[in-house]
Amino acid sequence: MSDSRKISLAEKDQLISSLRAHRINTLLELRRIEKAFALLGSPDVTEPMTSAWSYYVNSHNLLTELRALTKNYPFSAEVLEEAKRRVYSDPNSNRSWNFCWLVLSKVQTDGLIPYYAQYQASQPTMWGNRQPTSEGVTQLTNAFVAEWNWALGQMLRNWEQPPSR
Repeated sequence: MSDSRKISLAEKDQLISSLRAHRINTLLELRRIEKAFALLGSPDVTEPMTSAWSYYVNSHNLLTELRALTKNYPFSAEVLEEAKRRVYSDPNSNRSWNFCWLVLSKVQTDGLIPYYAQYQASQPTMWGNRQPTSEGVTQLTNAFVAEWNWALGQMLRNWEQPPSR
């Protein structure tokens, strides 16, 4: 299905069914459908798309994709959990139907990566249950920050503009 043509009613119904059954579970596929639905401008696609994005984030598919991009320093689940908590408590979070974009944006705008990178780098478990040196913590923190920020940027670049209401 090309992003530049309108989909048929049958295609729309099939995509809605696939979204509701959670058969579509990657960011690229969800974005492809979101773009196709945007061309339709049909109100009946909003709820299934909103639900699909929420499922994508809450079923850890977002974390899985982020970790696939951060093989050297696996992306922190705590970063996403904190971002989700902040989105839920943010009165402006209703500005978008796209929970994934809201969570990724919250990670970026609230600067969550440096805090959690430093926290994780300072854990003795990261150092074979030994107390790390401050230099070691700084070096590992910087490595986490660089790789996690790169992955975040890769994910956010899937939106040319914010998916706002």
